[in-house]
Amino acid sequence: MAEAQRVEIGFEGGQVISTRLSDQDLTDLRGRLEQGGWYDLPTEDGTIALYLGKVAFIRVDSGGHRVGFGPGA
Repeated sequence: MAEAQRVEIGFEGGQVISTRLSDQDLTDLRGRLEQGGWYDLPTEDGTIALYLGKVAFIRVDSGGHRVGFGPGA
C-alpha cells in the first residue's frame, strides 16, 4: 500500500473505527459516501465492509506526531 495516513471513521451511535488509508482509498471513500449502501474499504489490515448510510464523520490525522505529555510537548 502507498503512503498511508491515520483515519478515524465515526458512525451514528458513537462507534469509531481507526485505520490507515492511502490517499487514493480516502478519496474513493469520500466519493462513495454520497451514494450510500455497502462499501468494501481496503486498509493496511484488511478489508472493512462499511454501511455508508451510518457514517457520521471522517477524521484525517494532520500528520503532526507528538511525543510527551501536555500542551506543546
